Amino acid sequence: MPDQPISLKDLEQEMTMMPQNASTRIEYVGLVGGGVMGRGLAQTLSSHGINVLIVEKNEERAKMCLDGLSENMDREIQRWGMTDGEKRALLSRIKVSTDINEIAGTDFVMEVVDEQFELKQDLLIRLDKLCEKDIIIASNTSTLSLTKIAKPVHSPGRIIGLHFANPVPKTPLCEIVRAFQTSDETFQHTREFIQSIGKTTVEVYEYPGFITTRVIIPMLNEAMYVLMEGVATAEDVDTAMRLAYNMPMGPLELADSMGLEELLAWMESMFQELGDSKYRPCPLLRRKVREQKYGKKSGEGFFRYDEAGKRITEN
Repeated sequence: MPDQPISLKDLEQEMTMMPQNASTRIEYVGLVGGGVMGRGLAQTLSSHGINVLIVEKNEERAKMCLDGLSENMDREIQRWGMTDGEKRALLSRIKVSTDINEIAGTDFVMEVVDEQFELKQDLLIRLDKLCEKDIIIASNTSTLSLTKIAKPVHSPGRIIGLHFANPVPKTPLCEIVRAFQTSDETFQHTREFIQSIGKTTVEVYEYPGFITTRVIIPMLNEAMYVLMEGVATAEDVDTAMRLAYNMPMGPLELADSMGLEELLAWMESMFQELGDSKYRPCPLLRRKVREQKYGKKSGEGFFRYDEAGKRITEN
């Protein structure tokens, strides 16, 4: 018998069975930046069977990234949270490169560079030119305006913000930030992907600080003022807040774990954007940063830490 003509109804049914947009089938993620956040994301993605490309700016930074990944996993092994075999499997799915052009071969791209407006904007423009049109490009920012960053990008509809909390492998939250230009399709695909790697997502419309950063900064800042004014010691400030409000760690240790230089940059950005004095950085924080006491990453902040990032208890 000759082939029967396909009806419009049959065609619609056939279309619904076709594979979805390529951006929902994410098997290879590109990360630009291999710092603390980049390494945490790489470990998280790899643990869900996803191949990861990390792009760093030079060979020295690339080696630091790989060493940092290995050290993080070794600490997990020491705590019985991971086996040697699992470590090898995770690292086998992570590649570190200094060639940003390799990003063009990935299915989803995230920039996780320093919180600097011009740096992020220049990078998004470059990634927009490198990546195929159906690839989503995410920016990991805590306080900057994604709408402003994405304004000169040729395809701003595929730009979206992702704000993960540290440590990424252990914190089950991701704020998904919609810029004014972000398309509904980009948001939906991104949310499905982030949920597939075990994160709870919350939708945030663009506003300085979003949810978590905006709420936590005043508390951390006030804790620093309490310490600076001699109301209590750092140990007592943290003990009081932990026990009174059932916090897993006190505000000063939390600040140390976030990175004091990062925290200072967030406060300055929030203060500049909103002009509210509650975001004005405490002078004690500025002094710590000037002294290069950045917290856990440097071994000293409001408290002292060993090489594994564990608090050193003062006698």
